[in-house]
Amino acid sequence: MAKSTTIGVIGLGRMGGPLARRLLRQKLPLMVWDSVADCRKPFENRKNVCVATPAAMAHACSVVFFVVPSSKEITVCLKGADGMLVNARKGLVLCDLTTSDPVDTRRLAKQAATRGIHYLDAGMSGGPAGITDGSLALMVGGDAKVLKRIQPVLDAFAKNVFHLGASGSGHAMKLINNMVLHTTFLATCEGARLTERMGMRVADMIKVFNVSTAYSYASHHRFPNNILNGSWNAQARVYNPWKDVGIAVKLARKSGANVELADRTYAFLQQAVDMGMAEQDLSLLYRDFEKIRGRRRR
Repeated sequence: MAKSTTIGVIGLGRMGGPLARRLLRQKLPLMVWDSVADCRKPFENRKNVCVATPAAMAHACSVVFFVVPSSKEITVCLKGADGMLVNARKGLVLCDLTTSDPVDTRRLAKQAATRGIHYLDAGMSGGPAGITDGSLALMVGGDAKVLKRIQPVLDAFAKNVFHLGASGSGHAMKLINNMVLHTTFLATCEGARLTERMGMRVADMIKVFNVSTAYSYASHHRFPNNILNGSWNAQARVYNPWKDVGIAVKLARKSGANVELADRTYAFLQQAVDMGMAEQDLSLLYRDFEKIRGRRRR
């Protein structure tokens, strides 16, 4: 794909902002949009970037990345006389970087296909730091030939790109990833509480885990960098794991799979949300672990 290819980024928040900045550093012509004016401001009056509506992007860009909360926001961008579907250039590729229900993803892909638009779903793993240093992992569903065509653009911010199958496969794998991630985090929280009851230090438990078989993202990153240092700043809301694990459990039920451990994780997260923690940082699940578990028992 030529360097002159114009790339679009819709959604300039926690992940979309770093993505747009990374693409700019790679000197790719860029168009950006966010429904929130304050998110657009850092990109106004900058060289090699144009703030433009989704419809204008669909007409001018070869690839547009959606980095928005859910399929709902994408639907708004696509539909209507001023939407992307009726204004798209031939061969446009839409790359959906959300964490969404694969059922909704396949619906959007079908809508796009009726207009000759290619649609890839690409679940992300690695956070803003992964985008910034170009080490992001992408789990992709959709046409393998289309993926190969836009691979040079993905290489600008992703180190590991996995094609997992038909439309919806990328988002399905991201949900499975997050289901295991958050279940492991709660298991680590439980181990840490037991460590405290046994009169030992959680910091020592984490040191042991990180050179032992209980090693995980929770022990390597979450506890040292977001909990034990007192920052309580995982840069994500309790809402996020609650939403993702909830969708994963729903998918499991539809497919007849038994995900008992994920069911328990989701029940715990539901109790946290019922306690009013949805908008609080997810690291606080450890701080309030016993309180949440006590509410469940009651």
